[in-house]
Amino acid sequence: MTKWRTLVLATVGFNFSFLIWFSFAPFTGPMAEEFGLSLAEIGILASSAIWLAPFGRILTGWLSDKFGAPAVFAIVLGYVGVFSIASAFAESYGVFFVTRLIVATAGITFVIGIQHVSEWFEEGQLGTAEGIYAGIGNAGAAGGALVLPRVFGPDWSGPVFQTNWRAAFFWTGLVSIGLAIAYYALGEAAKSEEKREATAQSATFKQWVHTATRYGTVVLALAYVMTFGLELSMNGWLATYYREGFATDNLVLASTFAATFSVAAGLLRPIGGYVSDLLARKEKDILPWFTGRYREQWTFLTLCFVVVAMVGMTFAGLSGEVLVAVGAGFLVGTGCAFAEGAIFAQVPAMFPDSSGSVAGIVGGIGTVGGIVYPLVYSSTLLPNLHVGYAIVGASMIPIVLLNAWVYRPHIARRATTDGWLVGSSGTESTTPGGD
Repeated sequence: MTKWRTLVLATVGFNFSFLIWFSFAPFTGPMAEEFGLSLAEIGILASSAIWLAPFGRILTGWLSDKFGAPAVFAIVLGYVGVFSIASAFAESYGVFFVTRLIVATAGITFVIGIQHVSEWFEEGQLGTAEGIYAGIGNAGAAGGALVLPRVFGPDWSGPVFQTNWRAAFFWTGLVSIGLAIAYYALGEAAKSEEKREATAQSATFKQWVHTATRYGTVVLALAYVMTFGLELSMNGWLATYYREGFATDNLVLASTFAATFSVAAGLLRPIGGYVSDLLARKEKDILPWFTGRYREQWTFLTLCFVVVAMVGMTFAGLSGEVLVAVGAGFLVGTGCAFAEGAIFAQVPAMFPDSSGSVAGIVGGIGTVGGIVYPLVYSSTLLPNLHVGYAIVGASMIPIVLLNAWVYRPHIARRATTDGWLVGSSGTESTTPGGD
């Protein structure tokens, strides 16, 4: 069926987008040596991979609603491939930094795929389908950490480049261009012309402002800061952390340790969406404080788990045992996966005719964590590299409390109609989460 082909196409496209997005992470050591970068500058490089994502995701989410996902996805994959190839030839750090900044916009494809999948799947399957898409897609970061340093190892010798990271950026760029062509040729925007027209007609500035300021949109966007933003920060930082924090000089080993987090954060995400779907279908209460708000209960529980896991990451690091820290990182990744799956089970169920725009807002704002958190991890003000995780975890508590406030039944029922901007109007469902 076409909807399953759409799911496969979107998942493959996003998986590779995630791989190319964080393809720099396994090679921070060689790049730092070649360009003379300090540890703090590596932290800035990891942070810069997220700088353009907030605006880019918001824009492409709206563009996907307006013009359809296949065209938008193909354009992004195409120019990302071109600039990845250009970065392989960069001789100065300034040119390299700018080209990789543009390559890092590969991460905006997330909201394009979310919109594309939501145009084909019914509400009862949305959480699971979006979880499969985003979970396997996010695992592209693990694929990059596991595959790239092995294929393009320190002893790389090829016909175009003699440097491992340059070769990796060149060949991944070529693959990205190939995928752009395939997506445009094989993708279909929606399951019916009526669905396509309804989505396109909802892509107005007035409707965008309305959905952007509703309680449901705002709290889910902030929840995504502390989950997906966290995932981004860990994907770009953990290889450096395991290498520097535990004196692990082996590039492949450090990247493998980091990949355990990415595997959990990616491949376990469908579980988060599936549980959300299951609780909504069975109308199962698991937390008495939010009676009748089935998806919201699961989301809140997963957010709490992330906070606890981050504090545990600091204690694991302070133990001095790298394998304990790797295990703690896996638990953090698990929390991210469950929470992200839960959040994006709610998004298209809340706003069925504006899923791209809302996904763009939630996904775009969510990337902010990926900008800020690496700066905390690498800060010279901290006594060691381990303390930053607990500090970040503590900063998430206000977000969890705000979600709890909105998830109360009498507020949650109006979360798509009431918001912080008075006087706007919209046409979306008044039953967030599909409950």
